[in-house]
Amino acid sequence: MFDVSREEIVGGSLRRVLLVLAGPLVVQNFALVAMEVVDLFWVGRLGGTAVAAVGLAAVVVGLLLVPFVMVFTGTQVVTSQRVGAEDLAAARRVPFTGAAVALVLAAAVAVAVLVGADDVVGLLTDDPAVAAGAASYLTAYAFALFTIAVSDTVEGGFTGWGDTRAALYVNLVAIAVNVVLDPLLILGMGPFPRLELFGAALATGIGYGVGAVFAVALAVRGRNGLRLTGAAIRPDLSAARAILEVGAPIAGQNAGRQLARLVVVAVVSAAGGAAGLAAYHIGSRVATVAFVPAQGLAQAATSVVGQNLGAERPFRARRATWLGVGFAAAALLVVGAGQWLFPVEIARVFVPDLSGTDLALAVAYLQILAYGYWALGAMYAVEAGFNGAGNTTVSMVSTLVQYWAVRVPIAAGGVYLLAADVRVVFWAVTISNVAAALWLTGYFAYSTRRGMLERAAGEGAAAAD
Repeated sequence: MFDVSREEIVGGSLRRVLLVLAGPLVVQNFALVAMEVVDLFWVGRLGGTAVAAVGLAAVVVGLLLVPFVMVFTGTQVVTSQRVGAEDLAAARRVPFTGAAVALVLAAAVAVAVLVGADDVVGLLTDDPAVAAGAASYLTAYAFALFTIAVSDTVEGGFTGWGDTRAALYVNLVAIAVNVVLDPLLILGMGPFPRLELFGAALATGIGYGVGAVFAVALAVRGRNGLRLTGAAIRPDLSAARAILEVGAPIAGQNAGRQLARLVVVAVVSAAGGAAGLAAYHIGSRVATVAFVPAQGLAQAATSVVGQNLGAERPFRARRATWLGVGFAAAALLVVGAGQWLFPVEIARVFVPDLSGTDLALAVAYLQILAYGYWALGAMYAVEAGFNGAGNTTVSMVSTLVQYWAVRVPIAAGGVYLLAADVRVVFWAVTISNVAAALWLTGYFAYSTRRGMLERAAGEGAAAAD
């Protein structure tokens, strides 16, 4: 029921293929979000300042993960294209080459974090308690980068292969360990020391470490043709180059996004203080839950598009993208309606004693975000179409325009030039999401009429030969 062969991906019902591949990814993403919710639940027991500190640290973490998203996406896309072209020996080398590249990056990023965490958070807030908590979280997260590097990259190989259930299993193991360790390390239950925010990040690192071991064990055993063999782990410079070439624009996209988020967080801190930061973090976490179906569908669509282009079937790649747009936009429209109707109840799931200005700002952000949910669903799906074709530059340029030409100017201009309150920043987020969805869908329609997918299919076939 939940298995999809390569033959079905390139020749069967696209509706079924998308939904079956997306199913484990949606469950996986919900589990990841559940882990973040549990983190926030236990951190919330430390008070609003701790929630604000983790919210600040989370934006920095997003920037730290940029190189790993590059390798993860490059690994998934290159693996899917080589599987689609039936070059399985070359496809097996991609995930393990990607993991080696990711570990090198982890070492470099971890050193930078340990050296500069205090200075970075000091630029984003003048609240010493918030800054101290954020720096503590980031210091522990530096060690988590190594386990995340291996776990996520091998998982990307399984996803590109079309084995989304393996990716689900890896994440469930990591999440289960994290969820168990969270209260023990944050609050110091039983024989464990009370590590507070340092403990929250440490639990994440340990969880991903166990997940990484499990991912490698699955690869050693072998699943659906993806097996860790002597040939698969030999250095493959061509695979490394392909991963970086595909992933580099994704790195640029995420770097632009995360840097803009840092600017937005600084504006939120200036306009709303700790209450604004807490509201922004709560809204971001709730949005992460809401986006799960669209993100799972987009991940599945990326592999489906990549394999169909590798098999020289661009018409199926086009149709898969538009089906993804319809499914994702409809799902998030429904989710957004629920969030708009019940913002107080949703906010208090995360921080039960939320009240006063903190509650009012959290409710405002949740309702404003809901207006643009359908647009985010469409945007994720269209980006999957471009990324699966290896045309990741489009997503990069779109994100840079979305954040730096729309979101940041509206947020900063509203606060510093018009003296508006922090709600103008919340509106800047939704307006930029809607604008990006409109121009991306329009450009995908234009590009496909101009033969983008046909050219990608031809290039994939030539590379396989």
